[in-house]
Amino acid sequence: MAAVNSTVVKRVEELGDLAQAHIQQLSEAAGEDDHFLIRASAALEKLKLLCGEDKECSDPSNLLELYTQAILDMTYFEENKLVDEDFPEDSYSSSQKVKDLISFLSEPEILVKENNMHPKQCTLLGDELLECLSWRRGALLYMYCHSLTKRREWLSRKSSLLKKYLVDGISYLLQMLNYRCPVELNEGVSFQDIETAKLLSEGIFSDIHLLAMMYCGEMCYWGLKHCANRQSENHEVDTNASGASCTTHKEPLDFREVGEKVLNKYVSVCEGPLKEQEWNTTNAKQILNFFQHCHN
Repeated sequence: MAAVNSTVVKRVEELGDLAQAHIQQLSEAAGEDDHFLIRASAALEKLKLLCGEDKECSDPSNLLELYTQAILDMTYFEENKLVDEDFPEDSYSSSQKVKDLISFLSEPEILVKENNMHPKQCTLLGDELLECLSWRRGALLYMYCHSLTKRREWLSRKSSLLKKYLVDGISYLLQMLNYRCPVELNEGVSFQDIETAKLLSEGIFSDIHLLAMMYCGEMCYWGLKHCANRQSENHEVDTNASGASCTTHKEPLDFREVGEKVLNKYVSVCEGPLKEQEWNTTNAKQILNFFQHCHN
């Protein structure tokens, strides 16, 4: 176990050095200090100090958490820039930038998986960080696909590529929604707020879970609208996936089936336990109506 820990520590240190160099490039290009880049750099400096200690005595969980937090901040800065610019197509393509960001956000899970630290990876990273990594990847692909669906000429030539982005994005969002199991309500579980209890029993632990459901439903809608005539044998998804990669899937993705499932649940929750919070369900209902009248 000590040897495995030492290997993980060494790899985290190497990844931290690469990320720090990338942050330096981003800071120089930005020409000004950015809160997220400063925080990411500080986390990586702390990581470097801890890695300089006895590697066999270092706690890989703490080091990986530091690295993950730094990656989340660093990529958040880059994502915001891409969104503000609406994913420009010139020079260094947005598609490559998106690919690079997905790679950065996948490294923590890949590292744990490669070293077989824990079958479900929860010991080192924890559910919340795992959810965050999946959410960020899924949300990034959602925003990118949203931009692509407005480019008619691009869609006419590359709808199959859009379908790949959609399938990967949906997979990440489903991962995020499936990391934690719904809370089973029984006599042994006490809640002061029955509405909160209903949400937890549905596996809704935060507003982000609701957004993930809506994003997933919208991406399924784009898939049916823009990619319905494309071949599907190479685009499959593991609807219960919990790994870092979306390249190995178990079930063919049915955009309508997945979309109806998540959006029906979204509407049910928003008009049930969250009725007083006035979450908007108009778009979800319009998409559900589209699904009902759509024939593949």
